[in-house]
Amino acid sequence: MTIQIGQTLPDVEVAVVDGESDVQRVATSALFASQKAVLFAVPGAFTPTCSERHLPGYVNHYAEFKARGVSVYGMAVNDAFVMKAWAASQRVPAGLKLLADGNGSFAKALGLEMDGSAYGLGMRSRRFALYAENGIVKQLYVESPGELRVTTAEAMLAAIPH
Repeated sequence: MTIQIGQTLPDVEVAVVDGESDVQRVATSALFASQKAVLFAVPGAFTPTCSERHLPGYVNHYAEFKARGVSVYGMAVNDAFVMKAWAASQRVPAGLKLLADGNGSFAKALGLEMDGSAYGLGMRSRRFALYAENGIVKQLYVESPGELRVTTAEAMLAAIPH
C-alpha cells in the first residue's frame, strides 16, 4: 500500500551520499526527524529524464529550498557508488543529499516501487516527490508513467509552505 499523507515515513536503512562527507548508512527515521524535508525519487541515476531534467532542477533550485529551511533528498534504487558518481557528474551541491536505496527497500516500504524489468531495469522506484515535517508526510505527488510535472523542483517549491 502506498504511503499516505499524515503517515510516518518508514524506517529503513539507506546509504547517504553527500559532498560534505563519505557515504554513510543511516536509518530514515533519524534522517527525516526534526526537520522539514523534500524527498524526490527517480527510476534510476544516469537515465535520460532523471539526469537531464529531474535532478538538475533540484540542483538549480537548491538554494531556494535551503533559504526556506527545507532539506532536500534525492533517491534512486541504485548502489552508493553509482549515486556518488551521479552526484559528481551532476555537480550536486554540498547539503543536497542523494539516497542510495540499493535493494529498493525504502521504495518498497513506501509502496512506491515499480517493476522496470521490461526495460532491463528490474525493480525500481516510481518517480515521486513528497514533503515531510518531522518524518510525517504532509504532501505526496506521484508521476504518471513517462511524465515529469508534479515532482519537479519548481512544482515542489510552489506546493510547500513558505
